Amino acid sequence: MSTAEIIFLSLIQGITEFLPISSSAHLILPSAILGWEDQGLAFDIAVHTGTLFAVMLYFREDIKNLLYGWIQSFAGNQSEHGKMAWFLIIATIPTGLAGLMAGGIIETSLRSASVIAGTTLVFGALLWLADVRGKKKLAMESMSLKQALIIGLMQAVSLIPGTSRSGITITAGLMLGFDRKSAARFSFLLSIPIIVLITLYQTVKLIRQPEMYDIPALAAGAGLSFFSALLCIHFFLKIIEKLGLFPFVIYRFALGIGLCLFLFL
Repeated sequence: MSTAEIIFLSLIQGITEFLPISSSAHLILPSAILGWEDQGLAFDIAVHTGTLFAVMLYFREDIKNLLYGWIQSFAGNQSEHGKMAWFLIIATIPTGLAGLMAGGIIETSLRSASVIAGTTLVFGALLWLADVRGKKKLAMESMSLKQALIIGLMQAVSLIPGTSRSGITITAGLMLGFDRKSAARFSFLLSIPIIVLITLYQTVKLIRQPEMYDIPALAAGAGLSFFSALLCIHFFLKIIEKLGLFPFVIYRFALGIGLCLFLFL
C-alpha cells in the first residue's frame, strides 16, 4: 500500500465508522472506482482496532457503569446500567448470527458499486423519514428489551454494504421514538461488541491465512483511524443536536446518485 492509500483508507474508516453513511461502502469504493488492491486483513484489523479504542475512550464512563452493573446483575443486584448492558449483548446476537449464516454470500455477491448505490439511496431515504417523522421524546434509559432487540435486528441488515450500521440503528431508534442523542448514543455503544466480534473474526481468518505484515502501515492505520473516529464522534453528537440528520441524508443522496451516474456512464 502506498502512503496515500494508508492515509486515505485509515481516515475513511475512522470518519465513516460512526457516521450514518456506511464505512464499508467507502472502503469498497476505492477498489471499485480507482482500481486499488484490497488492503488486506491485517490492515482491516488495525483500523477496526483504532475505531474500537476511540469509541471506548469516548464512552469510558458509560462502559465502566455498564460493566459494573452487568457484573452486579449476576449477584442479583439489578440496576439500570446492568439492564442496559444485557440489552446491548442481546441486541448484538442477531448481527452475529446473520454474519455466520450469510457472511459468505455478502462477501462474494453484495460487495459491488451497484448494490452500494441502491442501499445508499434507500436507507438514506429511511433515515430522512425517521428524522422527520420520529417523535424524538424517549431517552435511552427508558428503552425496553423489545426496543433494543428491534434495533439489534436492524443492525443485522447493516451487513449489506452501503446500509451503514450507525445509520440503520439510529433510524430504528428514531422510529421507536427516541431522541437523536439517545438513538446515536445507543448506536455507538452497540458498535463496541460488534466491532470486537468483527476484529476477532478477522484475526482468526488472518491466522489461517497468514500474510506479510507492514508494521509501520498497520501502526499508522490504527493511529489515524483512532484519532479521526474520536473527533468524528465528538462533532457528530454536536451536529445532530443543532442540525439534525438532514446533512447526512443529503450526502447519501449525492453519493447514491453519483454512483448511479458512474455505473451508467
